[in-house]
Parts: sequence; C-alpha cells; structure tokens
Amino acid sequence: MTNTMAPARVSPLRRLRLHAGYQWRNSGRALVARARVEWDSRDWARLPAVRSEVGGMSISYSGLPEGLAYTLDFTEQRRGADEQRTAVRERSQLRGRDLSVVNRLPDADITIVGTSAARAHRLPRSASLVLPIRVHFVLDLDDDLETVLGRISKDERRSFRKNSRKFRWTGEMVRDIEWFDRFYDDYYRATMRNRHGARERVESKEAAYECMFRTGHLFVLSKDGEPIAGQLCHWDATTNVLTLRLPGVRDGAEEHYATGAMKAMNFLLIEWAAANGVRQIDYQGTEPFLSKGTYQAKRLTGTRVVLPPNHFGGKRLWLQVRQDRPAVRDFLVANPFLTESGGQLDAVYFYDGERPARLDYPSHSPGVREARQINLDEFLAPVSRERLRSTVA
Repeated sequence: MTNTMAPARVSPLRRLRLHAGYQWRNSGRALVARARVEWDSRDWARLPAVRSEVGGMSISYSGLPEGLAYTLDFTEQRRGADEQRTAVRERSQLRGRDLSVVNRLPDADITIVGTSAARAHRLPRSASLVLPIRVHFVLDLDDDLETVLGRISKDERRSFRKNSRKFRWTGEMVRDIEWFDRFYDDYYRATMRNRHGARERVESKEAAYECMFRTGHLFVLSKDGEPIAGQLCHWDATTNVLTLRLPGVRDGAEEHYATGAMKAMNFLLIEWAAANGVRQIDYQGTEPFLSKGTYQAKRLTGTRVVLPPNHFGGKRLWLQVRQDRPAVRDFLVANPFLTESGGQLDAVYFYDGERPARLDYPSHSPGVREARQINLDEFLAPVSRERLRSTVA
C-alpha cells in the first residue's frame, strides 16, 4: 500500500515533540508501553483520590488520572448523573505507594483503584475483582472478505444492505490537505462536542495532522454523492495494522447516525482494508462494562476482544465492595463487566434472589473466555462479616 506523505506544517523540532507525545500516549511497542506503565504507577507520583456520591450510593476512584474520565465518569452516568443531577465529588490526593494501603483510600460503598496490573493483583481479594482498565476490539483479516464479513452479526449485515440500496453509500481514501482541515473542524470536533460536551477527549489538530494524516489514512463516506462522515486512521506499516482513531459526521449531526452512516463506513472500510494489505483493524477500545453502548456496538462487528496493545494493556482496575446495601446490589447487577486473570478475560454477571443476572448485555465474543454468574450473597459475605465485627467492637 503506497501513501504519498502530505507536507509538514510545523518545524522539525515541533514535529519531533508531537511524535514523542503521540507515541507516549498511543504506542503499541512493548518497550514504550512498559515504560509508560512504570512511570504512571511510580511510588512517588501524586495521584487523584476522588469520592463520588450520586444516586443514593458512593464510589471512590484513586490512582491513574485517566481513570477519572474512563471509569468514574461512567459509573456516575450509570448511577443517574446527568445535566440536572450532578455527582458530589470530594477530591484529595495520594502517593502511588498509598494505593497499596486500603485504609488510606477514600471510604465509599465501592472502592476502585487504577494502577498497574502487577499492583492490582497484589491488593486484597476479599469482595473484590480485578478488571482491565480498557479493552480493544480487533478484526483479523486473515480470511477472504466473504468470511470476514460473515463474522458480523446478521442484523448488522441486513441493515447495511438495506441502507446501501437506499442511500447509495460510497467510500474513498482522501489525501487533500483541505479535506483534512474540513474533517477535523466540521466532522471530528463537531461530533465530539455534540456527543460528549464537557466530557469530550480530543486529539489536537497538530498531532492529528502530523502523526495520523501525513502517514495514515483519512476515509470519507458519501451518501448519494455527498460527503457526510469520515474516519482518520493510524497506519503501522511494520505490523500492517490499521487503527481507527478519529471518527466524525458532518456538523456532528445526529441524523447521520440515524441513517447508519457510521455502520456503513465500517463495512466499506473493511472492504478497502481487505483489498489493500491490511492484516488487522483495531477499532480502539472502551471501558470493560458490558452495559456500555460502545462495548455492545463494537462487539457486533465480528471483532475479537483483547487487552490494548498500548500502555492500557498493562493497567488494571481493582474493585472492592465495602458496603452491602440495596443500591450497591442494584448497581452491580445492572453493570456486568469483564475481569482479568492471567491475561485472560472473563465476563462476570452478579445476581441474587431478587435481582436476576442481566444477561441481556451479551458478552460472547472471541477473546472472552467464559461468562460467570456470581451470587451476591456469597460474594458479599466477607462484607457482612466485617460489618458484624465492627458493630460488636
């Protein structure tokens, strides 16, 4: 696959800094990823420790800063936080070494720690589990196109065929620099603002141009000949992996999602990748909660669930339940998640006599070893015993 490099827009020194920062954040090279994990989880690091209360229960998060956006925000949404009802947060700081001392963590109904995999697995096991901080979804292009497309759910394929006839989808890779500017400003940033608001997490325009557009690919989707969506992709020529990084629809308009534009782009990207020597498509990741819409959407595209190739692959969440209350049980049952042990991923569904397991959040995907149902009465028995001892004391 050939790709004419676009001209540089910044000085050589600035380019060097942009690439260094981009690699530090995203590199899948083992040495860089390992160094990032070690640095982020060092003993003397000052790390956030936040107690969040909303929806009648509290969850604390301590550790790696990215967990505030990737984990705590999500738990607040699932506890009912929105524009009308915000979570009450109490903020403090801890040193990296303090994460190993449980009684130094903020007290809450559920305590979550974001740290390295090694440290997470050394924390207490009572009423606790270890989760990946994120997972990625990858599509292997090791078979013919028909076989690869056959891994996608039947409903997704049927919907694509129907909408393709209706809207006459077409897709192409573009190298026009003006198209990059248009995509970044009117597609990508507009979409991030409209869909995520204050919670948006974006790549800078300089980094997107220098580290993705110049050496990667910008795919544009058209409906009836009019461009309406795009995807800026990172290309790794050494591994032949195409990573989908920055998506967007024109003006961030929800109508384009309603017509199935993003799903159509996914199908056409697969066809292009299969014809252009791509070995694997990395759809990036999401939090390890099966109740998250992004998780379920990416699961339907015939993907395999893996630990991220970048520094997130060496990081984990340690989750411990400290109070056995109805609101806590409701939350645990409503939000099944993936756990990690020995590099293997399992799905965990909680239940009790009054709350059936939420099996309507499917987990069956290549890469998920098994789905386990855990009785909350048994899982929370140590919490009840500890409360009894405290009351007696």
